[in-house]
Amino acid sequence: MSRVAAVLLVLVLPFALAGCGAEEGVAEGATVAVYVDAPLCAGAERALTAAGGGSGAVAVRARCLPAERRGGSLDLATVGANARRAAEDSTSVAYLLSPDRVAGRFAQPILDAAGIGWVRSGSGAVAMRRALGAIEAAGESGALRESVREALDAPQN
Repeated sequence: MSRVAAVLLVLVLPFALAGCGAEEGVAEGATVAVYVDAPLCAGAERALTAAGGGSGAVAVRARCLPAERRGGSLDLATVGANARRAAEDSTSVAYLLSPDRVAGRFAQPILDAAGIGWVRSGSGAVAMRRALGAIEAAGESGALRESVREALDAPQN
């Protein structure tokens, strides 16, 4: 029975830790992370630079992730590792998914469990601008991750 408990602890602990900072307020000048799938990284970084590196009083860091495709095949281990990396980072507020729907189907449950909002787009610049808009809309919310997720879930005009 103790082996089962240990396995469950290893599986659940990253998600529990990911939420630790979710309810705290955002300090002025704080830096948050937006995780970016490899194909979107260059566009996302350009959009972030054009926005002055942040949104309002919050600095944003783009965290470019390793490519999920190797030799034309989707590597599900990399998809999962990328999503877990974002989930385990207490500064993570958004994840920019490439338009690969198969990869998204595997990453989204991990992101959803951690309360991280995500944007699926073929353009890193468009996705980053949307994430920055959600961060700005959240303001200095006491639960920035949750507020960004809600803003990203809202229908777009």
